[in-house]
Amino acid sequence: MNGKLHADDDLSMGADLLNPFVHRLELSTTYEKIKTGVLTVLVLPVRVAAIFALLTLAWLLACVGLLGVSERQLRERPLAGWRRGARAGCALVVRAVFACGGFWRVRVKGRRAAAAEAPVLALAPHSSFCDALPVVCLGAPSVVAKAETGKLPFFGKLINYTQPVYVWREDPDSRQKTIREIVDRATSPLDWPQVLIFPEGTCTNRSCLITFKPGAFYPGVPVQPVCIRYPNKLDTVTWTWEGPGALKLLWLTLTQVHSSCEIEFLPVYHPDARERADPKLFASNVRRLMARALGVPVSDYTYDDCRLLTRAKRLRLPDAAALVEAQRLRQRIGGAAGAGPGAGAAAEEERLLAQLRALPEHVSLAQFAQLLGARADDSQLQQLFHLYDKQGDGRLALRDYLFDSLLVARRCGSPQEALQLAFQVFDRSGEGDGRLAPPDAREALRRALPAAPAHALRRAAPDGAPLAISALSAALEREPELWAALGVGRRRRRRGSAGRLAPAH
Repeated sequence: MNGKLHADDDLSMGADLLNPFVHRLELSTTYEKIKTGVLTVLVLPVRVAAIFALLTLAWLLACVGLLGVSERQLRERPLAGWRRGARAGCALVVRAVFACGGFWRVRVKGRRAAAAEAPVLALAPHSSFCDALPVVCLGAPSVVAKAETGKLPFFGKLINYTQPVYVWREDPDSRQKTIREIVDRATSPLDWPQVLIFPEGTCTNRSCLITFKPGAFYPGVPVQPVCIRYPNKLDTVTWTWEGPGALKLLWLTLTQVHSSCEIEFLPVYHPDARERADPKLFASNVRRLMARALGVPVSDYTYDDCRLLTRAKRLRLPDAAALVEAQRLRQRIGGAAGAGPGAGAAAEEERLLAQLRALPEHVSLAQFAQLLGARADDSQLQQLFHLYDKQGDGRLALRDYLFDSLLVARRCGSPQEALQLAFQVFDRSGEGDGRLAPPDAREALRRALPAAPAHALRRAAPDGAPLAISALSAALEREPELWAALGVGRRRRRRGSAGRLAPAH
């Protein structure tokens, strides 16, 4: 029995308000702060030394096990004989690494299926670099991983020893190559280890299951879902796009007396004819089954949202997660003339920008719905409206909304591009000549350079005559604090051919 779920399953309800890419972690109690300080002095050095020694041993075992084996041989045939035995020994050493880090015991529920019964293992949620622990506990099966991981010091050699299926995310043909390799292994008569995937494709905070990438479901073979939990009082393992960095998480994890991890094997999922013909349906049904076992909702966030977060961080936007949420909601709202969700959304915003001079600065929910050609009772529209109703007075700042929306639609990837857009959006004169009144110029700077201090903005755009962007460029030359906000060093900055800001190379 697969326990198949229908598309209207209620687990998706309530997921709209979740953001799986944000994690907050603070030592809120005096006890936690004292304990962390004491263990940092007394325990952390010992653990780090032991971990380094064990990682070195594991790396040496991997080097010996891969001696004389080419990359082509690793892809074409499974390791056998003493090399396979050495890989099992290497996995035990890495398990000891986690034990030194505080993961003494891993609780396992359910029964793991043999490779012949389930060629693919699907692990979720993926939330941490500590997810390597379940991989080790499974005997180091072949992982599907991004190609860059194979170049990591120490860990790259260990990952290569699992005979992974590498994904080159920037290669347009990589998806087909990955699918073909998984199919070949899943249907091969050779004794390949199981293929292990993290179908979400990125780390989340475990509050929901985001969209599963369908690549590993294309073979249409049985899959065993495996749920991961970290039932710790203080969550020091969750590594998301917006939250503590890897070093802080590693420090706090190594200064815990004990950390817990649970692995639950669910029954093998056998796809039916429809799912074999539609890998996205197959992936979606496996995701819903796992969400039900975990007791969390599903959400339609994807890996593409992570790339948007990366761009937002590059622009140093203060609330990148809210920008992702706004973009996701906008794509689900129908456009004008009865267009479906997401259809023409960017074109709608460009049209509004062209008409901005004739539009009010603030709009009500009904006016906002009319501008987007949507219904005011659309729940997605209402959530989007409330994201920009900063004062809670039932009014949306239209220019702020358009700036964020067009920032995404135009794929602005640098502060300089964001500044060019801000000069368009906050041009209240309507002349379109790039000359802004000083208050508007300061507002454009504030939105494009949120990390810049207010006094530097005032000096760059003093009261007086309207400012052209070329004049602002000259003013920025005299404001190192603004160049720091742009992320450009004094020796690396330059001007564009028309006196406009240009990215440094």
